[in-house]
Amino acid sequence: MNRRRFLQTAAALAVAHPLGAEEKAAMLPIVDTHQHLWDLTRFKLPWIQAGTPLARSYLPSDYAKAAEGLNIVKAVYMEVDVDPAQQDAEAEYIIELSRSRTSPTVAAVISGRPESESFAAYVRRYRDHPIIKGIRRVLHVPQTPPGHCLQQQFVKNIQLLGELGLSFDLCIRPAELPDIAKLVDACPDTRFILDHCGNPSLQMRDLGPWKRDLADIAKRKNLVCKVSGFIATAKPGQGKPEDIAPIVNHTFDCFGPDRVMFGGDWPVCTLGASLQEWVHGLKAVVASRPLEEQRKLFHDNAVKFYRI
Repeated sequence: MNRRRFLQTAAALAVAHPLGAEEKAAMLPIVDTHQHLWDLTRFKLPWIQAGTPLARSYLPSDYAKAAEGLNIVKAVYMEVDVDPAQQDAEAEYIIELSRSRTSPTVAAVISGRPESESFAAYVRRYRDHPIIKGIRRVLHVPQTPPGHCLQQQFVKNIQLLGELGLSFDLCIRPAELPDIAKLVDACPDTRFILDHCGNPSLQMRDLGPWKRDLADIAKRKNLVCKVSGFIATAKPGQGKPEDIAPIVNHTFDCFGPDRVMFGGDWPVCTLGASLQEWVHGLKAVVASRPLEEQRKLFHDNAVKFYRI
């Protein structure tokens, strides 16, 4: 059969046997907006403790195995809080990987310290860079005090990101969502991404304060949200669709279908579930939503936001 006849036959079969909603959802392309990679032979990650599950290298080949069959067509690398002295090396590493086209990784959010006076010179190097899309400063670790992001120098440099066309990822403790609201308000020309739905835990007895603060911060239109991360807090036997639905649905209700993006958070997600379990569980939660909204969550919003 020649190519023309083959295409005609395939088209006829598609018309005769159209895919159902479940089949279409299963075939949705995915952009993973929160992909971690690290090679411990090249980089030092001070937060990793010897003997813990994450205390090994996680390479592109490992990600490929973890994502097999999920139809992840593109991925955005997320910085991994390397030793500050290695920030430039990390950026160069991910630029090289993205340019190689040997993996789904096509863009990156790199590390930075906005509280530093040297930050401005550092980020100006990445203005209009085709691969570097933004900066993240991890704020949810014990060493970072509450209110850290409201320092004058910090705010000034986040405003600079907006001028340079770079975004800023917010990774904070849920109790500090009000602080983040103040930062977002002070930087109206900067695009923000709230990582991990604001980091609620599946072990929280009362989601009320998180729900209230998330609803408030979601009013800021220069902020989008990654549905990601919190699955890592699942205990064995937890993390089923019914367990994650309250967080997922509240996030959707607050931000709407146009301002949510899927994030794998691999390999950190494996503390609670495999990447496969996380994707399939999330798909089950949103299965009743229109297919167009599901596609926005898993693909379209990320393509638009990161311009990839």
